[in-house]
Amino acid sequence: MTAGVTAGDRFRSWADIQANAARGAGGLSSLGVAEDDSVALMLRNDFATFEVNMAASQLGAYAVPINWHFTPEEAGYILRDCGAKVLVAHADLYARIAPGVPADVKVLVVPVPEEIGDAYSLPSERRAAPVGPQTWDEFVAACAPNAAPPRLSRGSMIYTSGTTGRPKGVRRRPSTPELQAAAAAEIGKYWGLVADPSIVVLMNGPMYHSAPAAYGMGSARLGLKVVLQPRFDAEEMLRLIDRHGVTHMHIVPTMFVRLLRLPEEVKRQYDHGSLRWVTHGAAPCAPAVKRQMIEWWGPVINEYYGATETGVVVWHNSQQALAKPGTVGRVVEGGLMRIVDEQGQDVKTGEVGEIYLRGPHLSEFTYNNDDAKRREIALGELMTVGDVGYRDADGYVFLCDRKRDMIISGGVNIYPAEIESVLIQMPGVRDCAVFGIPDEEFGEQICAHIEPLPGAMIDAAAVRAFLGQHLARYKVPRVVEFAAAMPREDSGKIFKRKLRAPYWEKAGRTI
Repeated sequence: MTAGVTAGDRFRSWADIQANAARGAGGLSSLGVAEDDSVALMLRNDFATFEVNMAASQLGAYAVPINWHFTPEEAGYILRDCGAKVLVAHADLYARIAPGVPADVKVLVVPVPEEIGDAYSLPSERRAAPVGPQTWDEFVAACAPNAAPPRLSRGSMIYTSGTTGRPKGVRRRPSTPELQAAAAAEIGKYWGLVADPSIVVLMNGPMYHSAPAAYGMGSARLGLKVVLQPRFDAEEMLRLIDRHGVTHMHIVPTMFVRLLRLPEEVKRQYDHGSLRWVTHGAAPCAPAVKRQMIEWWGPVINEYYGATETGVVVWHNSQQALAKPGTVGRVVEGGLMRIVDEQGQDVKTGEVGEIYLRGPHLSEFTYNNDDAKRREIALGELMTVGDVGYRDADGYVFLCDRKRDMIISGGVNIYPAEIESVLIQMPGVRDCAVFGIPDEEFGEQICAHIEPLPGAMIDAAAVRAFLGQHLARYKVPRVVEFAAAMPREDSGKIFKRKLRAPYWEKAGRTI
């Protein structure tokens, strides 16, 4: 297999992708994109996903991926918040969010390729570029390559689901060549990605998430062979591993669960012996699931813990997972972690506290347009994403609960405050609480408890329909409960822990 990107029956070499990125950078520059500006992407994993990221990087601009499940309202917020000058989007996705795109944003579209259209059962009229916007390929073909020296890379500005309000863009300072080289070495140590022509990477996670984006672009910088899976399907993943001799993947625990549920006769049809390094993170993984995957695929599975803001801070391999079931690993070389009590004092070994951390070799960041929020989560040079846990005597870290209410479902961060802010506007709702409850497949799912106004006649279906008008489908709770009164703290605030605890206790879990 030649070094480049394979997508269905299509192939594009890294040389061609880099040439398109250079012309794309020249074109973006002619549109006024410069250092510290933003270029937004609403793309599934495709050739253009790599080209737009590379083009923005050459100019010292931020590539801003947008979750393609978002509604026009949600996408429009991010486009305005990051000040995007250009949006590059697949044709069907642009058609859906067009009402939310600010008038001053230049739009370039990418026709939906066959393998993606088939995977999502899109009719032919939704795959073609609409009349009006220029396509990315037409734009690139008409542009001269960027002739200016490459600027310091800003990388992607990922909008992460924080703990309050709307998503916040993680805006990093420019990364020096020295930092970039050190970060690449970390990718080699903890994700197994090195300049090895025998490596074949399978990309199955959407690159609007921080880890798949880093994994995909890290593979691109190393010039590795990359295979794109248009949409995750467990058996199709096994087929691609067998067909292409896949050696490396980034995966989330939900995928493990679906793989394990395949019939044994299906599992036996495909050879997975090429696998060397499977990386997972982004969500809790049940120890039993991890053990079964190691028994099936062998000791090739590695796990990390960190955040969009910090990168990889904690890591462990298969042998350590079997020796310490449930751990997320030990702090990596150069990483920093403190586990503290409510007063900010370090807790003792084995005691639970809030986790503050910092990864090695990443440039400093703030939240776009919200530096106060960045300061709020800091403890010295460390920061927290709201997890609580403990370290055992051997230095292994275990997560116990989430101090803040963020939900992680299938590797996707969801924060209740956004859902609550919409739900409280629904006619007939007096008050509400949204939180995560256990889910065997996705780790967590969304649950909403609602206190209706006296005499109001609302049901779960009406609640879901209302939320679906304002939020992406994955943010709409599957479990909706009603109560005449909910437990409250002395301040009047709903006591979420009392609502949430029975679900977790029934599942025999604390997170």
